[in-house]
Amino acid sequence: MDYNRAQEIFASPNEYEVSYNGVSIWIDKLHEDGKTATVHLRRAHEERSEVAISELKEEYQVH
Repeated sequence: MDYNRAQEIFASPNEYEVSYNGVSIWIDKLHEDGKTATVHLRRAHEERSEVAISELKEEYQVH
């Protein structure tokens, strides 16, 4: 995924299915470097990780 698309998904009122290494995640924060984001697993809100935005994959929009 590129930074612009990550920004669109993050700012959208709609819910999107996004994955990191095949695991469904939420985007918590996009970093100013334009290359990384803080994310957490959809089922475990406590664990947050900093990952490369390029490693994120948009699966589909949840209706």
